[in-house]
Amino acid sequence: RPSPNIACSCYLVLLFTTYISKSNAMNINGGNTSRRRAVGSADMYRHVPKEMTEATKIGVIMSLLSVITMFVLFFCETYAFALTKITSSVEVDENSEQLIRLNFNITMYDLHCDLVSVDVWDSLGTNLQNITKDITKWNLDLNGQKKKFAGRNAEIRPVQHEEHKETMQELSDSVGGDMAVMDLDPEKLGEFLETFHDQAFIDFYAPWCIWCQRLAPTWEKFAREIKAQGINVGVGTVDCVANPQMCKDQRIMAFPTLRWYENGKAATPDYRGDRTVDALMEYVKKRGKNIERKKQEEQGVTSKDKYAANEFSEFEEEHHPGCLVAGHLMVNRVPGNFHMEARSVNHEINAAMTNLTHRVNDLSFGSTDPTSGHVLHMINHFSNVPEKFKHTNPMKDKFYPTY
Repeated sequence: RPSPNIACSCYLVLLFTTYISKSNAMNINGGNTSRRRAVGSADMYRHVPKEMTEATKIGVIMSLLSVITMFVLFFCETYAFALTKITSSVEVDENSEQLIRLNFNITMYDLHCDLVSVDVWDSLGTNLQNITKDITKWNLDLNGQKKKFAGRNAEIRPVQHEEHKETMQELSDSVGGDMAVMDLDPEKLGEFLETFHDQAFIDFYAPWCIWCQRLAPTWEKFAREIKAQGINVGVGTVDCVANPQMCKDQRIMAFPTLRWYENGKAATPDYRGDRTVDALMEYVKKRGKNIERKKQEEQGVTSKDKYAANEFSEFEEEHHPGCLVAGHLMVNRVPGNFHMEARSVNHEINAAMTNLTHRVNDLSFGSTDPTSGHVLHMINHFSNVPEKFKHTNPMKDKFYPTY
């Protein structure tokens, strides 16, 4: 809008012009008598006849300047009144509620739902990890689209580990150093999968991983039990610290990763059950039954049991480690942090292979219903404000790659 100083200046110009005109008139009336001056002094609205006035150059110039100035002021004021503009200001939220709703919908393109943890920290000392309330997860396909509902973000159950009195050295000494588990490297892996072409079970581990250390005796006893029962399944281990490129090629994201192989190829999803000899043996036998079922189907023999397909449905699913996490949190109205990170109560995350590439589909505060709750939606004409100026969801549809 035009500055008030411009209007004041124009007013002074008009006064100055009037003063000059009156001065010229007084020069013309210089011969009035004293009686006339005495009577005229009582007139508060003196008037000089037009015949008695004389135009001057300075008067004409000042008059034109006054007219032009008034026209410019009129135009500027009218234009400023008709023109709309958006201004920003900081207002104090008068809402007295202690908590505020945080809505989020985030796609993790290459991280398994079991490894996604939602955490909150704030300046009041709140430290909540792996929040489960009001959060849902969806498995994704190769194109990043929702494929299967992974359920509520239920708290991950810690797997059971078998306790052993013997150390790995004692287990090795008990059989004269001949271990049942085959220690694999890139050269041995191909030969190992050819030897056990139908079925193989491999533990990808890191020596520093505490869960891997607890699993090692169980894995050795499991391999011995496989041999004792005459089951044709190869049991091996791969040290990912000694063979980093091999584990990178196999996309090992967490330790330990227990991966099943059929016909020389990895069969996903990876094993995530209890780490006891009995649980591992049950898994191997179930995998064996599934292989037999497939062979019978190839020969045209189908099972009459209508529940047979459901029994092995977990092995038939095409697996991709992507996850969509959506929901809302009720957080304190104080400075804080909302984190979504890779963490597991049963694994150590392989940082070198953790891909946290993600897209923020939604990250906003307040109610998702425009008619209730959100303070911005209560502002008059808020719906008419362009989206780029609203700033209610500035991170929406932003893509954040991990290199």
